[in-house]
Amino acid sequence: MPSGLIALAMGGFGIGLTEFVIMGLLPEVSADFAVSESVAGYLISGYALSVALGAILLTAALTRFDRKRALLSLMVLFIVGNLLSAAAPSYEVMMGGRIIAALCHGAFFGIGSVVAADMVAPAKRAGAIALMFAGLTIANVLGVPFGTLLGQQLGWRSTFWAITAIGVVALVGITALVPTTPPAGTHGGLRGELHAFRNKQVWFSIALTVLGYGGMFGAFTYIAFTLTEVSGFATSSVPWLLIVFGSGLFVGNYLGGKAADRALTPALTWILALVTAVLVVFAATADNRAMTILSLFLMGAFGFATVPGLQMRIMNYASAAPTMASGANIAAFNVGNALGAWLGGLTIAAGLGFTSPIWMGAVVTAAGLVVLLIATAMDRPRAEAPADSTLVKI
Repeated sequence: MPSGLIALAMGGFGIGLTEFVIMGLLPEVSADFAVSESVAGYLISGYALSVALGAILLTAALTRFDRKRALLSLMVLFIVGNLLSAAAPSYEVMMGGRIIAALCHGAFFGIGSVVAADMVAPAKRAGAIALMFAGLTIANVLGVPFGTLLGQQLGWRSTFWAITAIGVVALVGITALVPTTPPAGTHGGLRGELHAFRNKQVWFSIALTVLGYGGMFGAFTYIAFTLTEVSGFATSSVPWLLIVFGSGLFVGNYLGGKAADRALTPALTWILALVTAVLVVFAATADNRAMTILSLFLMGAFGFATVPGLQMRIMNYASAAPTMASGANIAAFNVGNALGAWLGGLTIAAGLGFTSPIWMGAVVTAAGLVVLLIATAMDRPRAEAPADSTLVKI
């Protein structure tokens, strides 16, 4: 295993921690800046919007640079953003810090996916991407609970100082361990990167990511209400139940990468079918605590098992110039997050109860499966042709 993958995973860990830990610290942030809970919540939605923008705009801006230099620039941006958040004298400055840190998120994972895949043999590319994303899953399993605890004990700013330090470690690791690569724009610069979007399968991949991942995230967005109002767990149990979910993310990310390396399209087909089935079972048995715990783990496992394959798919179909397409797919994950959360919110507002976002998630994921089946049927000549030696089997 190339040591550079560990450095990329460390960067992913810091970025994941920045994104999610704020959820557990909103009461402290809200009180410190004397803003309402809803206004404090904009620190989350503002971050998500900036991730999607950065995934497209910053990736485009960095296509003419060596990919290692681009990653280092993004980590510097990440450090500056979290430094501003840690030292922010006002809510407005902290929002600025959140936006700056978020801008690097999508571009880092987009460019990092290409760099990770290039570090290993073609048959191990999805596994390499999964290892980079492992930092994100570990952030959910361990980083968020301990980051929240640190912020509650020593003040919320201490968490962002710690994240800043993690960013510095990742910066040093990338500098020392990630090999220098050709500029992303060697295939005709930005024009060459954009040329990849003329392939309809790239657009199918983006739609598949929005729906295939958005369904799971839509179900997860309101999970605290499901756990307390339907399953009957105490509010104090929610953080520990989220660790169960996060453990599923970690396992699913690893196994999903392995499966995608063996046979990408069959793996994605089965995983999306299993995500849909788990969501249906979860929604139907959410009043049973034992089934809820099992469903939480499986929802995380199968839901995140899609990530390496979804990222690998778009990189395969944009193989001549994958950087912009990879970044666009990271943006698609966040669009899926927003879509799933919005649709789930509509079902709750309609009075359908706190299992309704899970049912809606099953519908959205099933729609993603349909998109994959249509895309595969339209691409049958390619699928039946001899495999390109530079790609994983699809």
